[in-house]
Amino acid sequence: MSSHPTQSKTIRVQLLSAMKDGAYASCERLPRESVLAEKLGISRTQLRDILASLEREGFITRRHGVGTIINRHVLNVQTRMDIEVEFLDMIRQSGHEAAVASVRVSEGAADEKVSKQLQIPVDTPIIRIARLCTADGRPAIYCEDVVEKALAKGNYTIKDLKLPVFYFLQQFCGVYPYLDLTDLRPVVADDALSEILQVPAGSPLLNMEEVDFDIDGKPVFCSTEYFVDGIFRHTVMRKKL
Repeated sequence: MSSHPTQSKTIRVQLLSAMKDGAYASCERLPRESVLAEKLGISRTQLRDILASLEREGFITRRHGVGTIINRHVLNVQTRMDIEVEFLDMIRQSGHEAAVASVRVSEGAADEKVSKQLQIPVDTPIIRIARLCTADGRPAIYCEDVVEKALAKGNYTIKDLKLPVFYFLQQFCGVYPYLDLTDLRPVVADDALSEILQVPAGSPLLNMEEVDFDIDGKPVFCSTEYFVDGIFRHTVMRKKL
C-alpha cells in the first residue's frame, strides 16, 4: 500500500474523530498497531507516521509495553493555538455557526512592515485580502492576508478568495505554506476595528501577526488577525522536552 499525503490527512482526521466521539470515544487506548492499520486499510508504516503526528500534538501517548494511550484532556480542548486551524473550522469547533460575512480585495505596495515580513523591497506590488468571519451571525474574526502580487497567476474570482487563503495560495500562486511564526498581543479596538467588528471602541481584542514560510524557509504570505473577546477560548499545549 502506498502512502499519499492527502490519504494520510483524511485518515488522521477520521482517527481523531473516532477518538473524540466515534468508535474509540469510550476507550482508554487505541488498538494494537497491526489491528488498527488493518481497520483503517493502511500500512503499519503509514499508521506510525500518523500516530507520530498525533503524539507530537499531544492527542495520544505511546508507551512501550502499555500501548497507545488516548489523552482525553487534550482531545477535549476546543481551540488549540499551537495547531493551524482554518477560521471557519475554529468557529465551528467552538460551538458556533460559521460564515464568511465579507471579502474585500485591494492592490497596493509593500510598506516597511510588509517588506520586512515577506523579505521583499518596499513598494513591491502586493495583494491584500480582508475577510470578516462570523459566529452565529456575530463578527468574530477579522483578518488581512498579504501576498506578493507577482506570485498570483491565473484568473481567480471573489468566490476563490472566499475560500481559505491556503486554497488561493496553492491554486493560483503555486505556494505551499509549511509553517508559520506568530506574534500574539492584546490590543483594543480603534474606531476602524470597532466598526468592522461591531464592538465598542476600546474593547479588548486578541491580535496575531503571522508570517507563513514554505518548506525552504521563504516567507510566502503574512497575515494580521483580530479575534473578538468572549467567543473563543484559546489553549496552547506545551510539552516538556
